[in-house]
Amino acid sequence: MSVPPSSRFPRFHGRTQPTPPLPPGLDARSAAVLREIVEQYVATGEPVGSRTLARRLPMSLSPATIRNVMADLTEAGLLFAPHTSAGRLPTDSGLRLFVDGLLNFGELTEDERVSISAALAASGRSLEDTLAEASSLLSGLSAAAGLVLAPKSEGAVKHIEFVPLGSGRALVVLVNSDGQVENRVIETPPGLPPSALQQASNYLNAKLSGRPLAELRRMVADEMAANRTELDTLSTLVVAAGLATWTGEGRSGSLIVRGQARLLSDVTQIDRLTAIQALFERLEAQETMLRLLELAEQSDGVRIFIGAESGVFNTSGVSMVVAPARNENGRIVGAIGVIGPTRINYGRIIPVVDYTARVIGQLLG
Repeated sequence: MSVPPSSRFPRFHGRTQPTPPLPPGLDARSAAVLREIVEQYVATGEPVGSRTLARRLPMSLSPATIRNVMADLTEAGLLFAPHTSAGRLPTDSGLRLFVDGLLNFGELTEDERVSISAALAASGRSLEDTLAEASSLLSGLSAAAGLVLAPKSEGAVKHIEFVPLGSGRALVVLVNSDGQVENRVIETPPGLPPSALQQASNYLNAKLSGRPLAELRRMVADEMAANRTELDTLSTLVVAAGLATWTGEGRSGSLIVRGQARLLSDVTQIDRLTAIQALFERLEAQETMLRLLELAEQSDGVRIFIGAESGVFNTSGVSMVVAPARNENGRIVGAIGVIGPTRINYGRIIPVVDYTARVIGQLLG
C-alpha cells in the first residue's frame, strides 16, 4: 500500500527548532500571508481579511497588496472564501503546505514532561486504565480527541485445551505465557468422541515450545498440507477449527478514544455533524485499528494527516496527528494520536504526541 502524503517530524531532543525555510514556489510575502491566515484560523476559526493582515504581518504591506497576494494564493488552491466577504480561510492544501514548510512547533517544558510521565506511570493501575489515562491526557492537552492503540500481544502460548461442551460444541482454552486466559467456542463435527479433543490438545501442546500463536498456526498449517500431523480426520478438523478462531486477531488490540465531544464543539451544519458521527463509527471498526498500526509502522516520528490523506477517514475538516510507540528494541507496541478539526494547534500538539508516544512505548515495552 502506498504511503499517503504526510508530515514527518523528527524526534524531539529538547533543542529550539530552527525556522523552516520557505516552501518552493512561495516568496516571503506569500509565505507570511499564508502563515498568518493559518495561525489566525487555528486561533479563531474565522476568515481573515486584508485589513487584519495589514495590522498583524511582520512586514509593511498595504491592504491592496495583501489582497493581490491573497488572490494569488486562492488561485493556487491554498486559500478559499467561505462566503462573499473579503476574508479567506486555508484549504486542506494550504494547511498541508503550512505544516510541511511554515510551521514552527514548540517544546514541552520540563514540568510538562514530568507531569505526563507521572500521570501515566501511576502504580496499581491496569494496562487498560493506563491507556485510557493516556487517551484522556492527550485529549485534555490538545483540546481534541485523544486515541491510544495497543496491539494484541502475540507472545508465547503456554497451553491449549479443548473442552467438550456437548451439542456439537467445544471450548478452546488458550493460556498465554503471561498467564492471560482466552476462551473461544467452536463447532465440532457430528459424533466427535472426547478422545479426539484430547488428541487435538496433546498434539498442539507438544508443538508449543514457547512459540507465539502465529508461528504455531503456520507450523500446523504446513504439517497439515504435507499430511504429517499423525492425527485422525476428526482431530485434524478440531485442530484447524481451534486455531482458526484466532486467525486475523494478531494485529488487533485495544483502541481507546477519549474526548470525542471536542470534535462536536463547533459543528453547526448538519452535514458536518453527519460526517463526524460517521468518523466515530469508523473508529470502532477493526480495520481502523489495523490502518492506524500500519501508519505507525511507516513512521519514524510524528506524522500529520489532513482530511482524507491517511485513508482512515474519508472526510475533510478533520486532521490526525499520530506517532508510533516503540519499545527499547525499536519494536512497534502501539500508536498514539490526536484527532481534531483541521484548525487544531499543530505546533502545540506535535511535541505532546511525540513525548506521550515515547512514554507509552516504555510502559508497553
